[in-house]
Amino acid sequence: MGAQWKAKGKDLAANARGRLFGKLSKDIMIAARNGADPASNARLRLVVEQARKVSMPKETLDRAIKKGAGLTGETVHFEHVIYEGFAPHQVPVMVECLTDNVNRAASEMRVLFRKGQLGSSGSVAWDFAHVGMIEAEPLAAGADPELAAIEAGAQDFEPGEEGTTLFLTDPTDLDVVSRALPAQGFTVLSAKLGYKPRNPVDPASLSAGDLHEVEAFLAAIDDNDDVQNVYVGLAG
Repeated sequence: MGAQWKAKGKDLAANARGRLFGKLSKDIMIAARNGADPASNARLRLVVEQARKVSMPKETLDRAIKKGAGLTGETVHFEHVIYEGFAPHQVPVMVECLTDNVNRAASEMRVLFRKGQLGSSGSVAWDFAHVGMIEAEPLAAGADPELAAIEAGAQDFEPGEEGTTLFLTDPTDLDVVSRALPAQGFTVLSAKLGYKPRNPVDPASLSAGDLHEVEAFLAAIDDNDDVQNVYVGLAG
């Protein structure tokens, strides 16, 4: 939970899948600015693989690629904005948005943070490390993530979901490590820059009710159409 918050079971609901496809479409459009061919555009290739993994319809995927590459005649303009603050019970949060309307996004974030506390720029960023995050899965049983991290040049690693491993890198080494991992027995599923908490709050220090409030707050943030990623200072 500390690296990137994801709602439990969110991929099971149809409306949640729609939101997931919307977020991926934005990533695809931005990646496609550097070329519509995944074979020659590494960033696009990784996002396309993510989209296929969650069964994004081919028509939706192709449309996003063409739109981002400027092949449809439409103008695509998203601004990257980060909001910082606290969830209930002073749990630090960083919210990464891609929006075509900064004023709308800011207004919606102010409303969503009423149950927490919206901070100014830098108010919680100091408590997060800006890192490269590579989600990868072993090509075969017995692949050693520790050895792979050392050989590929990752700074650290931690267990991911469903048998995957999250490799953490210096931001400048993200592409180099991504390219090196396959030779160490791991298939890269996604690679991006993100935020990891330096001093995460132990969920055990919160009551069940308090933790529920935090998770409800994070779910509401994540449901917003402009939100791409939610990073929270919770351990585990």
